[in-house]
Amino acid sequence: MENAKNASLSVYIALNRASEWLNAHADRDIRNHGLNRTEFGVLELLYHKGSQPLQQIGGKVLMSSGNITYVVDKLEKKCLVQRQTSSADRRLIYAEITEQGKQFIEQVFPKHARLIEEIVQVLSIDEQETLSDLLKKLGKFAQEEWKK
Repeated sequence: MENAKNASLSVYIALNRASEWLNAHADRDIRNHGLNRTEFGVLELLYHKGSQPLQQIGGKVLMSSGNITYVVDKLEKKCLVQRQTSSADRRLIYAEITEQGKQFIEQVFPKHARLIEEIVQVLSIDEQETLSDLLKKLGKFAQEEWKK
């Protein structure tokens, strides 16, 4: 039992440290382009998935709906995103990426992805795939346990 407890804590600590350092590299890169991680995440979501209802963006980028309004406001001021009212239901407001936002992501995202690849390359492709599978398994289990 003691070994399992120590192994579990070791996983938790290693996962958090690795995540902090990966995020530090990613955040520095994103800041160099005038955005923060949340703004970049929303912009990337809108680029890859198309316009999204404001109420659903938070769940997709793991943040509260109140913060989404603030983030979309900031992205609008930078002319990267615009709001669009639904023609079917005027209560529903979508965020959509602007042409300037598309150009920004198309310029920045490939370099950002390469940075992450450079950091993760310490692991072989097989190790990366295994780690990804294991982390998904852990995340899904933790999510299900949270619902209980």
